[in-house]
Amino acid sequence: FLFVPAVEVKIEVVIPEKERSKEEMSPNGKASPLVYKVNGTARHYHLEEHPIASNPYHNPKDMVEASVCHVKDLENGQMREVDLGCGKALLIKESGEFHAVGHKCPHYGAPLVKGVLSKGRVRCPWHGACFNIGTGDIEDFPGLDSLPRFQVKIEKEKVYIRGSKQALQTQRRTKMMAKCISLSNYNLSSTNVLIIGAGAAGLVCAETLRQEGFSDRIVMCTMDRHLPYDRPKLSKSMDSQPEQIALRPKEFFCTYDIEVLTEMQVAAVDIKSKIAVFKDGFKMEYNKLLIATGNTPKALSCKGKEMENVFNIRTPEDANRVVKLATSKNVVIVGASFLGMEVAAYLAERAHSVSLVELEEVPFKKVFGERVGRAVMKMFESNRVKFYMQTEVSELREQEGKLKEVVLKSGKVLRADVCVVGVGAVPATGFLKQSGITIDSKGFIVVNKMMQTNIPGVFAAGDAVMFPLALRNNKKVNVPHWQMAHMHGRIAALNMLAHGTEISTVPYLWTAMFGKSIRYAGHAEGFDDVVIQGDLDELKFVAFYTKSDEVVAVASMNYDPIVSKVAEVLAAGRTIRKQILHLVFPSFRTGDMSWLTGKGS
Repeated sequence: FLFVPAVEVKIEVVIPEKERSKEEMSPNGKASPLVYKVNGTARHYHLEEHPIASNPYHNPKDMVEASVCHVKDLENGQMREVDLGCGKALLIKESGEFHAVGHKCPHYGAPLVKGVLSKGRVRCPWHGACFNIGTGDIEDFPGLDSLPRFQVKIEKEKVYIRGSKQALQTQRRTKMMAKCISLSNYNLSSTNVLIIGAGAAGLVCAETLRQEGFSDRIVMCTMDRHLPYDRPKLSKSMDSQPEQIALRPKEFFCTYDIEVLTEMQVAAVDIKSKIAVFKDGFKMEYNKLLIATGNTPKALSCKGKEMENVFNIRTPEDANRVVKLATSKNVVIVGASFLGMEVAAYLAERAHSVSLVELEEVPFKKVFGERVGRAVMKMFESNRVKFYMQTEVSELREQEGKLKEVVLKSGKVLRADVCVVGVGAVPATGFLKQSGITIDSKGFIVVNKMMQTNIPGVFAAGDAVMFPLALRNNKKVNVPHWQMAHMHGRIAALNMLAHGTEISTVPYLWTAMFGKSIRYAGHAEGFDDVVIQGDLDELKFVAFYTKSDEVVAVASMNYDPIVSKVAEVLAAGRTIRKQILHLVFPSFRTGDMSWLTGKGS
């Protein structure tokens, strides 16, 4: 269906002929109007001015003030959760100044007091989101909302915090955004910004444009039937309903005039005419384009692959149906990918049996290394998951039209009522092959540090791109992680507005299985050694991935916030050398990681 929010009708302004060639937005998104042609006629779109209020809550009755500590109770670099009676805040002291913001990460509610404070921002201990301690603004992802900021004052050596009761209770703040200024001759087949894909990258791009004051038309299109949702939960919380995992409610899109075309597939892009052609023949003209189509799951190539009860989990409906069909039944999962392993963990207590088939000898070998992979495998086996490694599926057999058995190339036959396929994915970029947009041999869209393709005004973001990773000397890499998709979308939006912002974030991912999480930061492709501290058997460890003498990534389980701490070091451009790791292991046990914040390597 076509989801189109109500638009505010403003005056039409005819542009003088000499101005009609200006097609670029102003550097700050506000000073200059944007000009582009609709049906051959130049039109003028002004960006609304939105003064930024330091506190969006104006009701005096909603405000609360409390003394929370003595000025000497906190040293520089310390954080403390403080209670104001109706809710808590995070009090921070850095460089002699006090700051107060929300105490929970808006993403999944992690306690930020257990996070990492570094150079004016606090990083979440769970998933790596970063927030400015002075403003509360989100600076790295995942998540969409910022932290509320509270007023701090010092009187008679006591620290007082004043803030809104509502903010103390919600612990989140949505940045102020512009709304759309439309024309009286509103044209359905033309938009200023077209976003193909409605995942994290697409949504963050749209929100960032509005946050920066952009008030022209934004259209997102998606093959999905739903508004943007939290896709990682499809394998981590499989019985979640679409409305439970929605990233924003429908009202949000109405309020900020972000239009979403659902169940709409783009079949081709004409870069010369700046037109996207949809599968049903509908055409839409654009001025700026973001391609954020993500990946398409690989299917099995064996006999019986089209059979009923064989799933690639791509939508909430897929996940829900698998849970329903798998309950007290026999499940076979093909592929020890993140998706495959998370699905196996989720179904282990619900299904009669869970079998996992994988070509490698241990799960996660390429990402986490063999030793960590074996420790994870052992945890799964203790939870009734049976592994069939170093083999593939040769055939799926049916009985009365439904899946009955999975036959392996090793000759083993597995009983199966449900089969979930998680053998990887390919970029969803087939529709771009004749477009002129540069795509590499594997189908990934190649972009620069500003997420721009080889075509001016065309940007790409998310799982389908190869981009320069600052952490690895700007080597072009593909990082199909939720956090990275968020940042791609933000960088693309800022550069649509000509900010000249380059991407420099550190990749951060997590996986959740049997109530435990592995956190990971960095990029360890091609690592040559893994230095492990802790106890793999007890699933309490830190793994440092090295290339030559340099630490290029870190993973941990039950060792928070070490991954966030290392992510901050890497984000600052500092290097951790392999040869010093053995010297600092004792500091992990005490929680003293001051060595990581020293100058230099």
